[in-house]
Amino acid sequence: MSRLPYELIAALLAIVAVTLGYAWLARGGPPAPGSFVGHLLGVVGLALMLCTEIAYSVRKRWPRFNLGPMRLWLQAHVFTGLVGPYLVLLHAAWRFNGLAGVLTLLTLVIVLSGLVGRYVYTAVPRNLDGTLVAICDLEAQIDEVDRELHALCAPELGMKFARVTSLPARPWQALLFRPFLSSGRREMDRLLGALDEGQQEHAERMRQLLTQRRRSLLHVCTWEVTRDLLSLWHSFHVPLSGALFALAGVHVVAALYYGTLSR
Repeated sequence: MSRLPYELIAALLAIVAVTLGYAWLARGGPPAPGSFVGHLLGVVGLALMLCTEIAYSVRKRWPRFNLGPMRLWLQAHVFTGLVGPYLVLLHAAWRFNGLAGVLTLLTLVIVLSGLVGRYVYTAVPRNLDGTLVAICDLEAQIDEVDRELHALCAPELGMKFARVTSLPARPWQALLFRPFLSSGRREMDRLLGALDEGQQEHAERMRQLLTQRRRSLLHVCTWEVTRDLLSLWHSFHVPLSGALFALAGVHVVAALYYGTLSR
């Protein structure tokens, strides 16, 4: 079974909770960016965004900093990358004028880019420690599954199972429709339900093998296109994030100067 996107669920719950609190505070109108609530939203949101940018990268690139599995750090990266920008958008009161408006629009673009990057990233097969699974290992897994399937069922049934695990010819189609292709449960249920009594005892094991075969084939099919897209995504997302934090730094300095020091 595929893992539930716990980080997305947690981010959605946090956003709902923040929205309810913000709606209560905004009964007399949205809090101004320069108010206490506005500043608090901006500071916490920027802090979460800095965690998004720094923490996961440090864990990924600094071998000595190996606290916890990469999977959990990626989940935290996605969570802070959604909640932090939302707080910043509330801080700006959804205004799109001046430097703050540029930052707001840039934040929205980066969030959308991050969601796309997460989708492509999760399409690349990885071990529990976050290392890539080699394509030769995937092919070896498929061969092992085929051998066990052939031992459990008749050859003509194996051909029907092969059709169940077939994928679109174009890798980009397989990547785009990956959530709908990874299980093929309906077709499997139909074929497994038609097994004779002598093979019904192996039905559950056949289901596991067919699911594993389909997912491994999906990873092999999309291997090159996901790697190319990830490379292209990094060349877009990373510089854009750098520009966002540079502008955010200018915005913070200007806010401190004109809002506090110049008074």
